[in-house]
Amino acid sequence: MYLQRTGTIREETKEKIMGKTLIFFGIVLIALGTLFILAQKFPWIGRLPGDICIKKENFTFWFPITTSILISIILSVILIFLGKR
Repeated sequence: MYLQRTGTIREETKEKIMGKTLIFFGIVLIALGTLFILAQKFPWIGRLPGDICIKKENFTFWFPITTSILISIILSVILIFLGKR
């Protein structure tokens, strides 16, 4: 339930809420797919100085800590600017 501008209370059905949720997750999946396709054009992602890569004979451990911090900072700045509207 939520209050409309006219002052009346309107209930959203479960089906309507489920539909909006599915649309939201569909948009998120499309955005992630696009990012994966575009990530191939930036080979330096995951290979920045500070990213940890340990290679042994039958074992490889890879942790892109610097890349994670950089992406976190970029997303934080974007969300701060979107939140000020």
